[in-house]
Amino acid sequence: MASAVRYSIYGNTFHILPQRALFWEEEKALIVADLHLGKTGHFRKAGIAVPQTVYKNDLHRLFSLVQQYNVEKLIIAGDMFHSVENKEIELFIRWRNDLEWLDVFLIKGNHDILRDDFYKRANIRLFDEQLLIGKFCFVHDQESCNDETENEIFYFCGHIHPGVLITGGSRQALRFACYHFTRTHAILPAFSAFTGLYTIKPKAGEKVFAIVENEVMEV
Repeated sequence: MASAVRYSIYGNTFHILPQRALFWEEEKALIVADLHLGKTGHFRKAGIAVPQTVYKNDLHRLFSLVQQYNVEKLIIAGDMFHSVENKEIELFIRWRNDLEWLDVFLIKGNHDILRDDFYKRANIRLFDEQLLIGKFCFVHDQESCNDETENEIFYFCGHIHPGVLITGGSRQALRFACYHFTRTHAILPAFSAFTGLYTIKPKAGEKVFAIVENEVMEV
């Protein structure tokens, strides 16, 4: 069983999962960002032989988390899809039909360019800029986070695909996808395995949790 880390914010408990997602206990919600569904198909259409198993593994991981945690809500902080419709997105529609009871909320990211009628057909609740639930706000880009102390709102976002560099002896260094928690917001790792990483530079007092194989490790 992969390990998770419990993290408390404003009296709510979030499970930081090695599968690149957060589980919010009180809302029975799974929080993810940057799924980029259809990206591998987009690359194959351009003549780059990316195996479809990458996409299928992402969907399987998402389905497994929904089942394991008895999720009632799926909150996606942007870039659910990568580009225009292709066969992989049609595969997602079939996956969605198997989970018709699941509430899906999407805050639009810069890659979410599908027509609004597609989201309606997929039974996805669409939000142009943000979704607010109690003291928690979900956006795509950290530039949309309000860092004022008196705001008393904690933000969750994605977009940059955060990674952290871990150095060892003999000038060795490895980079891992990570979660980056500040006083006012958390940046989630890209859920898709088919993404690059942006190396973050955390400030004093901030927390970083690296995903190392099937473990979440604070660094």
